[in-house]
Amino acid sequence: MDFQLTSWPTLDRWIWTAATIAAAFVIGLLINRIVIARLQRLAEKTAGTWDDAVILELRRRIPFWAFLIGVRVSAVYWPLQPGTVDFISKLTAAAAVLSVTSALAGIAVGLISSLGPRVQISGLMRNVVRMTIFTIGLLVVLRGIGVEITPVLAALGVGGLAVALALQEPLSNLFAGLFIALAGQVRIGDYIRLEPGPEGTVADFSWNATQLATSTGNIVIIPNAKLTQALITNFHRPSRDSGLTIELTVAPESDLAVVERIGLEAARVVMRDVAVMPTAEPSIRFLAFTDLGVRVGVNVRAQQFSDQALVRHELIKRLHAALTIAGVQVSTVDRGNQKPRTA
Repeated sequence: MDFQLTSWPTLDRWIWTAATIAAAFVIGLLINRIVIARLQRLAEKTAGTWDDAVILELRRRIPFWAFLIGVRVSAVYWPLQPGTVDFISKLTAAAAVLSVTSALAGIAVGLISSLGPRVQISGLMRNVVRMTIFTIGLLVVLRGIGVEITPVLAALGVGGLAVALALQEPLSNLFAGLFIALAGQVRIGDYIRLEPGPEGTVADFSWNATQLATSTGNIVIIPNAKLTQALITNFHRPSRDSGLTIELTVAPESDLAVVERIGLEAARVVMRDVAVMPTAEPSIRFLAFTDLGVRVGVNVRAQQFSDQALVRHELIKRLHAALTIAGVQVSTVDRGNQKPRTA
C-alpha cells in the first residue's frame, strides 16, 4: 500500500481495509437501488413470476457479494504470507459459492412455483429442491478448498446404506411423499376422502406426513406411506365442481309436472345464489314408484365438495317451502313403526 494517512502503517492498513469494504458494500447497495430497481419495474410488466424470483434473490445477495469482494481486495493491503492469502481467497470463494447456491435454490423454487396450476409445490418439494442444490454447492466448495470428493462420496454411499437400513420407516414416508408430490394425483388444496379414514382438504406435504384439514378445523396427520396405500377419493379431480342429489318421495296423487317445475325452479335459484354456478343446469328425475308414492331425485352441482352441505341445506329448505305452498305432500317413513306418514 503506497498511500500513507498516518505515521502508523498498521493503522493505515485498517483504515484502507475499512474504507475498501465500506465502498464495496455501498456499491452493492447502489446496484440494488439503480440497476435492480429498474429490472424489477420491467419484471412487474411481465405475466410470469420467474423473473420476480430472480430479481428478489439478486437483491438479497448483491450487497453480500460486494462485501466479499471488498474483503478479498483489502487483503492486498496486508503483508500476509502466501498461504494466508490463499486461505482468505478460498474462504471468500467458499462463502460466495454458498451464497450463490442459496440464491439458485430460491430461484429454482420460484421457477417451480411460477408454473402455476400445473405444479403445486409443497414444503416437501421446496426442501428437496433446496437440499439438492445445496448438496451440489457443498461439493463444489469442498472441491475448491482442496478436499477430494470421491472418497467423500464413497463414504456417503456406505453410510447411506447403513442409515437406510436403520431408518426404513422414515425413509419410506419420505419417498412416498416424493411419489405423491410428483405424481400430482393428490395436490395441496384438494378435498379427499380416505377409505377407511378421515376426509378433508390437503394442507401440505412434509417429509414424513401429509396434513389434512378437516371441516371442523382440526388437522389430521397421515404418514405418507399410509396415504399411498389407502383408497382415496379426490373430489377435486378431474374438476373441482361436484354433483349431489336430493331425494324425496311425493304422494302418489301429486301432479308430477308441478313437482318437476317447482323442483327445477328451486334448484336454479340455489345454484345461482348459493352454489354460484349460474351456467350449470339442474335436472329432475322420477326414480321409482314406492309404497309411499313417487321417489324423485333433484340433481344439482356445487363449486366444490365442501360446499355440498350448504347447497343441500338451502335446497331442502326451499323445496319444502315451495312444495308446501303448492299443496304437494312429501311422504316419509316413521322409523319407529315403519308405517308411512305424510309431512
